[in-house]
Amino acid sequence: MYRRRNCTVNKLSKHPMRVIMSEKERYDDPRATELRVTKNSSSSPGNNRREFIHISTLLGTATVFGEVAEPSKAKARNIVNKKNVRKIALEEHFNSPSCAQYLKSVDDLFDPEILANISDLLVEFDEKRIGKMDAAGISIAVLSQTSPGIQQEKDSQKATLAAKLTNDFLASNMKRHPERFRGFACIALQDPKSAVAELERCINELGFVGVLVNGHTRGHYLDEPAYDIFWKTLVKLGVPLYLHPTSTFDQPDMFKGAPGLDGAFWSWTCETGSHALRLAVSGIFERYPSARVILGHMGETLPFQFWRFNSRSAVRPKNQQLPKKPSEIIKQNFLITTSGVCSDAALLCSLAELGEDSVMFATDYPYEDVLIAGDWINSAPITDEVRRKVCWDNASRLLKIE
Repeated sequence: MYRRRNCTVNKLSKHPMRVIMSEKERYDDPRATELRVTKNSSSSPGNNRREFIHISTLLGTATVFGEVAEPSKAKARNIVNKKNVRKIALEEHFNSPSCAQYLKSVDDLFDPEILANISDLLVEFDEKRIGKMDAAGISIAVLSQTSPGIQQEKDSQKATLAAKLTNDFLASNMKRHPERFRGFACIALQDPKSAVAELERCINELGFVGVLVNGHTRGHYLDEPAYDIFWKTLVKLGVPLYLHPTSTFDQPDMFKGAPGLDGAFWSWTCETGSHALRLAVSGIFERYPSARVILGHMGETLPFQFWRFNSRSAVRPKNQQLPKKPSEIIKQNFLITTSGVCSDAALLCSLAELGEDSVMFATDYPYEDVLIAGDWINSAPITDEVRRKVCWDNASRLLKIE
């Protein structure tokens, strides 16, 4: 159970607990994140949903009551800002000339005017990008090729060349702003041997800090035997994999006739969460226990399902039993970022399930508003010690950024 420092939770009794946190404590006082929990016989969770939310999050319970637990973006921007703590942002996108053609496949997921603005920002590395970083307190952005990228390319030779050109393009922009940018490698897993050679070049020669893969490669997933060489190389280099969403390879019946579910709204979450679970149950982490995988978007909902994963895994046939509980495998080998999810309730539940060393800050630039993300994490109801871990320490340790 995740507990704040200096916070005492009394055992439940006939007197319901009450979390007392005044508006001054929440927004103005530098000690705002330290909650006081007392007994109060005249108040109950049922009579005060705000207090019940605080109790629920303290107990690690994912309770959602509309905008009280999950503020809207507009409301998030109106939160009185605390100190703009320094940040490393891990899911910050660009689009290279070599991959420009692939972005067209997601055109129908965006309003044309919004897409035009996103497309412009994806190829810009200077005043606009760095200005937004400065305003949000982001000292370092880890840049990655935007989805869908080369994973959908049919021709393996074209994909391999596009990956190399994309990495060279990123490296050239990193050199122009060496204090502000780091990079995740782009690799063409259509040819695993060429992919790991390119990964080694990116880490050892270009100074990248990991690799980002945009989901499946033409319907092939990373738990397949052909990718064992990839996991072996990842562990040898000591860098993480960021598993980023993409569209399903072929559309399941559940999404047919419902275009509103496509993309980041829901289908990408199902795709990526399922990909991650394939890795968790496949035995990869038994063979490579030091491998680390990063999931964005607050873990693609996986942290909120741990209890059910464990419960249902325990009743599977003997030949499908796992050596550990699914939650233990995920906790050992996965970390998550906050990209695209500026929700107090989701953050607190993720910290409760994964621990304060496994959650990192990200914005999903330019698809989400950097200022909203920065303001939100500055004022999120967590201790300053945990905030430093989420915003800087965890990523610094994982990516070896000083």
